[in-house]
Amino acid sequence: MVMAELKDTLEEKRKLVNQKATQYRSTRDDWNSRTKEHTVIRNELNAEVRELIQNVRQQREIREQMNELVREKKSIRSEANKKVKKAKSMLDSERSDKDDKDTGQRGRREKKVTVHSLRREFDRLDQEMQMGKHLGKNETKVMKRMKDIRSKIRQMQASEDANGNLKEARGLLREAMVEQEAAHVEVQKAAQAAQEAHDLMLQWNKEVDRQRELAEEAHRELRKSKKEADKAHHFYIVSLRCLHSIQDILRAMQGTATGEKQRGARGEVQDLMSKLMSGDTLSTEELMQLQRFD
Repeated sequence: MVMAELKDTLEEKRKLVNQKATQYRSTRDDWNSRTKEHTVIRNELNAEVRELIQNVRQQREIREQMNELVREKKSIRSEANKKVKKAKSMLDSERSDKDDKDTGQRGRREKKVTVHSLRREFDRLDQEMQMGKHLGKNETKVMKRMKDIRSKIRQMQASEDANGNLKEARGLLREAMVEQEAAHVEVQKAAQAAQEAHDLMLQWNKEVDRQRELAEEAHRELRKSKKEADKAHHFYIVSLRCLHSIQDILRAMQGTATGEKQRGARGEVQDLMSKLMSGDTLSTEELMQLQRFD
């Protein structure tokens, strides 16, 4: 009676352990599947990070090239500025000579009036008129002054055009200012290109950091799933050992097994269990074969 109860108890335990072994194997396989998925994701993200780093380096090189171009264009602009300054000095010198002659004829020096100062006064008055600052009689007065300014500008330009030296100086100044403006535009274009490359480099850097964090997260998940898979596999092995220990006890209680087929199967189980106990790694097929032996 006691042996029968013990046998029933062992049989229940055997079924429970077999169920646990199946559960652990399923859990292990599930975690192994997740490990493979996280490995693929991590590797893909790391590949993207490497590509993004190349983009960062490329934009850095472009930025450095543009910065070098900015320095070159600034040097050209600096030379153009010198030409403008020299041309203005030449024009002022010619105008001073003309003013000195006019002063000698008039006998006294009046306040110096230039085309530039007249245009500046005209623009100021025109702006004030648009703002409604001059109304009524004052408006008429201002309109007359603006007309006089235009007339005087034409007279002064005609007088300067008649003076060969002044005309030449003005021509040189115009050419120098055109060159100066062109050089300044080139500086701005190069500086803008350098800034765009710098901004894009920073954007790529941010993307590198973001993708790298995702890759590290995938790696953490990979390690976690691998750890869980190893733990489930360990419990699976322990369950198999317990299962076969119970089966050995049941066989001992049932007496010696008969038949070559049973002896062969038992020998095969012992061989597999010996490999398992010695620390050798069994294939999935061998482990499932162990679990099937009853």
